[in-house]
Amino acid sequence: MKFTKSIKRTEFERDWIVVDATGKRFGRVISEIAVILRGKNKPFFTPHIDCGDFVVVINAQDVDFSKKAVKMESKKYHRHTGYFGGVKTETLGELLENNPEKLYRLATRGMLPKTNLGKEMLKKLKVYAGSEHPHTAQVSK
Repeated sequence: MKFTKSIKRTEFERDWIVVDATGKRFGRVISEIAVILRGKNKPFFTPHIDCGDFVVVINAQDVDFSKKAVKMESKKYHRHTGYFGGVKTETLGELLENNPEKLYRLATRGMLPKTNLGKEMLKKLKVYAGSEHPHTAQVSK
């Protein structure tokens, strides 16, 4: 009988991957990020262990959307403060301009497991609106 080897947390090393979002479609960038964070691009993928890499997204504001003019005003993100009448609404355009990191986190969170493991994976995502980032020691792959 052959058994599949399950990797342990100490048996692998995390890499830093820089993703440039300039001119790419938003959904395709997010799905690429989710695969890397989850570790599904590695031959030793283990579903119950966080074996993904760190992801640094640069030029987050320069991403492309399909039907850009319509979607920027019609797509809305809602949150609630916890008080009566406390529903706050932001459009896609406002969120992309003011806080692109929040937009990327919301979209990526939907593609990761809805458990504590998914929360750990999401912590490895770093998003920057411009091309500058403080992770200079990490090499782009």
